[in-house]
Amino acid sequence: MKATLTAVVLSLMFAAPAFAKEVAGVKYPETASVAGKELKLNGVGLRSKLVFKVYTAGLYLETPSKDGAAIISSDQIKRVRMYMLRDLDKKTIVDAIGDGFKKNAGSKLPELQPKLDTFNAAIPDVKKGDELILTYIPGQGTQVSSKTGKEISVEGKDFSDALFSVFVGKSPVDGSLRDGMLGKD
Repeated sequence: MKATLTAVVLSLMFAAPAFAKEVAGVKYPETASVAGKELKLNGVGLRSKLVFKVYTAGLYLETPSKDGAAIISSDQIKRVRMYMLRDLDKKTIVDAIGDGFKKNAGSKLPELQPKLDTFNAAIPDVKKGDELILTYIPGQGTQVSSKTGKEISVEGKDFSDALFSVFVGKSPVDGSLRDGMLGKD
């Protein structure tokens, strides 16, 4: 009986993906495979504005860390998976990310502006349930993908550093979201 129970438990563990975290009803798997590497879920958070739940976001890293500055400066594959909890138009997304990007880019903004413009061009209108995925791959750049938008890649670690700072940097778009993504919740 014990052997049968063990076999059933093991088969259930491998039959479905393991979910590490859930936030606002959105489940995030423990790992994500990117460019032949397995990334680990660092943390998840909820972006709220006033009383509205806007999106959840999960941060996947090769080497998890609770230190935002270390994550940003590291030259490892990084992924932010954003799951929309409401419809958002392109302008709203571009403005929110742009504000955080400008705060974090500081004096580097003029040289990063053309890259930010390329990034902004790839951002689509999104509906509740859509995902926006931002992935940095060393030597390739930051890839933006969604089911409704065109996929693009923006070159440069400097751009990636400023973009990921929007989520886990000194001046994040949402402090509670940052803490969740850093696994400090």
